[in-house]
Amino acid sequence: MSRPYETIKIKKEQTKTWITLNRPNKLNAINATMLQELSEALDTLEKDKVRCVIITGEGEKAFSAGADITELHKLTHKTAAELSRKGQQVFSQVETLSKPVVAAINGYALGGGLALALACDFRIASIDAELGSPEIKLGIIPAWGGTQRLAKIVGVAEAKRLIMLGDRVKAEEALKMGLVNKVVPPNKLKAEVKALAQRLCEYPPAALKHAKYAIDSGTQASFEYGLKKETEFFAQLFSTKETKEKIEAFWSRETKKRETVKSD
Repeated sequence: MSRPYETIKIKKEQTKTWITLNRPNKLNAINATMLQELSEALDTLEKDKVRCVIITGEGEKAFSAGADITELHKLTHKTAAELSRKGQQVFSQVETLSKPVVAAINGYALGGGLALALACDFRIASIDAELGSPEIKLGIIPAWGGTQRLAKIVGVAEAKRLIMLGDRVKAEEALKMGLVNKVVPPNKLKAEVKALAQRLCEYPPAALKHAKYAIDSGTQASFEYGLKKETEFFAQLFSTKETKEKIEAFWSRETKKRETVKSD
């Protein structure tokens, strides 16, 4: 794990390994570089003797606020489909990793950030965390497995509320709807996640791997078809005038904010 990463940090603690999304100044927004680095790190961890993987975000504000808007701003129908497939591939690596994966959700887990957390086996959230899929407000839909995994985890009704209305939920509500496994104070998040990871590390790796695969395989009969349609619809939306206008407007607002901060 000696490769110097630009957007993530890797830290090994005995039988546990932490992957930290490391773009705090961008609320750990996920760009193409981060997707590639996550993929490489997961490939390495698959072969490693590590027993459990923990994914979290750098800083206190965000696990990840989602896809990097600077890249969404440039997408066409073709490149949107490519980005969707790449994100799906990487998050499927998380889901199918032969070791348990725990998401330590600090702050925002929105859009692609929520999709990443959904690909993990367990989700522990800080009480001040906020989760949601606000993509609809940009005229698009989740593209990295969110439409499929969210419905599987919280049910169709709640998935439609979060995706079709763009609602965000606080940690306590997320716990009630089964979106997260546990909610803890911010200063207890790391300790709680480490305790869970340690429990997982105490069980036979082969048993955990087969239990994980057996559970997932029984709930994904049409998952691949769902992912294919997700990519198709996501890419199509980048050919519509309304989606382009909404993303342009959002991009303009964000650019003005950054310019204001710089001038101050």
